[in-house]
Amino acid sequence: MEATFLKSILDNDFYKFTMQHAVIRLFPRAKVRYAFINRGKHVFPPGFAELLRKSVDSMADLRLTKEEKRYLSHHCSYLDPTYLDFLQGYTYDPSEVEITQEGSEIKVTIEGFWYRTILWEVPLMALISELFYKANHLIRLNDEAVKSHTKDKIDNYNKLGVAVLEFGTRRRHSYDVHVLVNETLNNFGNQSFIGTSNVHFAMVNNKRPLGTHAHEWFMFHAAQYGFKMANFMSLEHWTEVYGGDLGIALTDTYTTDIFFNQFDKKYSKLFDGVRHDSGDPVEFAKKVIAHYTKMGIDPKSKSIVFSDSLNYDKVKIISDFCKDKIRMSFGIGTNFTNDVGLPTMNMVIKLIETKPDHVHWQGVVKLSDEKNKNTGTPEMIALAKEVLGIR
Repeated sequence: MEATFLKSILDNDFYKFTMQHAVIRLFPRAKVRYAFINRGKHVFPPGFAELLRKSVDSMADLRLTKEEKRYLSHHCSYLDPTYLDFLQGYTYDPSEVEITQEGSEIKVTIEGFWYRTILWEVPLMALISELFYKANHLIRLNDEAVKSHTKDKIDNYNKLGVAVLEFGTRRRHSYDVHVLVNETLNNFGNQSFIGTSNVHFAMVNNKRPLGTHAHEWFMFHAAQYGFKMANFMSLEHWTEVYGGDLGIALTDTYTTDIFFNQFDKKYSKLFDGVRHDSGDPVEFAKKVIAHYTKMGIDPKSKSIVFSDSLNYDKVKIISDFCKDKIRMSFGIGTNFTNDVGLPTMNMVIKLIETKPDHVHWQGVVKLSDEKNKNTGTPEMIALAKEVLGIR
């Protein structure tokens, strides 16, 4: 069995680059640790770690091309020219990634400066996913069936009249399936398909990459400034770097209720909308609409990006509720890029520890709107809940 090799340094989610840009600007000395979490208890065959090691080592050869740099400069004017120069000189350092295997269990950890290691998570997960199916000799649907399924889905979204985005890089079946999905969405989704979070595929299809920031942005700020200040400082620093651009705020790092208590009129007006990533989406929409109404802001002028394990049935329920109340779009991941007749993988790579400037290493916490999505040690989770007044 051969290793899998990425074809572009831009084969990654856009929010990794936007956060990297901000980290370089604001936290160039911060260090972090990430860890792979096998939520689905997947069984990895003998030799898997060696395959993954070869794939990771090959990433040191990836470089931003002149064409890719021109694309980013044209489509992402809010990225500083100095950052694009940095990215042109950036190379992955495989020594930042440790991979071991004991029996059917693999352990993957990442450690280093945050501005460097922030790019590993998404492509590493994509490699783990693709290698898992290869190493276990699992046979997917053929190309025509993948394209047919994808066409049926986008046809339904066209009829529903909703905006959809492809968010499926990290748990895709394979690069080849990702190609088929994006080609089909691009060919048949003119009414609904507005783009992808994957910068490489956005460039291939001459679209603007989509995304803003992730949970790790807020988790780091909690380590740097404390749990009570995490949301506020995260939003403040984001606007310091981007002004009014990239204005979709993630709400559920320390529960949505806590977020909206701190999402004051300034930020409610400045940000274009919010992203939903856990908990009941309709209940979330009700909270968002109530919040904007309370702030004296017309909810119809704002947007919600829904991105939590979506399929057509969920999208229809959400869109039926939100229609004529608030703008909406839907980031669909695994249901696009790993619906190939095989069980999908349930795994994550999460930020677990940080070392901000002049601070010792400490664990980080995420308090999702779903209990089983919390991350962190029990002691740190309990501390965060106590500080934030979460019962």
